[in-house]
Amino acid sequence: MGLIQKYLLPKKIDFNASLQKQIDASKHCIADLTSYCKQEDQQAIKNILEDEHQSRALKRLNMTELLGVFITPYDKESIYRMVTKLDWVALSVKHLAIELETYQATCHECYYEILDTLCDMMQRIDSSFQLLLQNKLDDMLLHIEAVHDQYDVIVRLCALAALQDLEDDEVKVYLAQKEVINQLRDIAKHIYLTANTLEDMAMKVV
Repeated sequence: MGLIQKYLLPKKIDFNASLQKQIDASKHCIADLTSYCKQEDQQAIKNILEDEHQSRALKRLNMTELLGVFITPYDKESIYRMVTKLDWVALSVKHLAIELETYQATCHECYYEILDTLCDMMQRIDSSFQLLLQNKLDDMLLHIEAVHDQYDVIVRLCALAALQDLEDDEVKVYLAQKEVINQLRDIAKHIYLTANTLEDMAMKVV
């Protein structure tokens, strides 16, 4: 059986475990971003870069394995989208960290609710994936719907934060802070798209 398993049977990869590692890396990125913004933790910036590097390595590994197998637990295109969307979450956090350092921008208290919502959105992605593995699709879709609602909340919070920056600061500072707000909204968008991909995966296992 060993030789048959090795040379004749189609290769199997545990994509559930692989995707979970990517989800964890993205969660760590957002948690480190929150630490940096709320506590001015300089180590958190280094952690973000390390988290994103790990996420990119996991993406490369997952893509290589996806190209080399016939048997997957979900539609291959859905796995591909999940891999790339999670990579975009981590990459967009890295881009924001770079801009925060470059502009020497700060995250005002009006940003904290945005950051907390991003953390919760990513936790719901994690919970949704776990529910997908357990085939608890109704419960999973409730989390997905919540992520969709939270994206709308973040768009509104970002608009309010931009207004606050414009009222409090000179135009030069406002423009720098506006870039930070745009990046926060971009992170939320990528989490939203990740949720859509999870929803697609659920529909194809029914």
